[in-house]
Amino acid sequence: MSGGVQGVGFRWGARAAAQRLGVTGWARNRLDGTVEAEVEGTPEQVDRMLDWLRTGPPGATVEHVAVSDAEPRGDDAFRIHETA
Repeated sequence: MSGGVQGVGFRWGARAAAQRLGVTGWARNRLDGTVEAEVEGTPEQVDRMLDWLRTGPPGATVEHVAVSDAEPRGDDAFRIHETA
């Protein structure tokens, strides 16, 4: 995600949304000012999480979300990773 997405609790909000929606994966800040996330779940769960990521938490200004498919890793929770 790009835009005003760092310093607004985006990763913690993503973790709370993921727990509520039943998806797993991770989120991390990137040095270029973006946030990167990987989400696993049913197609419907992932779509609902993408809807949340397109808005983010209060105070965030999401300008762009790039989406690509990846092989599931079998995560058992949604984690916040260190900056990449």
